[in-house]
Amino acid sequence: MTYTVTITPENIAFDVENGQTILEAALNNNIRFPNRCQVGACAACLCRLLTGRVKYHLEPMLTEAEKAQGWVFACQAVVESDLKISLSE
Repeated sequence: MTYTVTITPENIAFDVENGQTILEAALNNNIRFPNRCQVGACAACLCRLLTGRVKYHLEPMLTEAEKAQGWVFACQAVVESDLKISLSE
C-alpha cells in the first residue's frame, strides 16, 4: 500500500511505501528534509504531525506535552495513513 505525505505550508507531496518512515520516503523522493543521525538521537528530523497516523518500533523520547502537540521523529515514524506534516513550529 502507498500513502502520501504532504509537507505544509510548502505543499510538497511524496509517496511512502508500506513500512517506510517519513524520513526514508522523503530522502528516497529527493525531498530536502532536515536530518543528521537517522536513529532518533539528534532530533534534527522532528516534525509536527497535523493529520494522519504513524507508529514506532521503539517509542521515541518525547514528553507528554510534545506528543500532545503532535511532534514526531520522522526517522522513526512509520507511516500508517496519508499524512500532513509541518517542519516549522
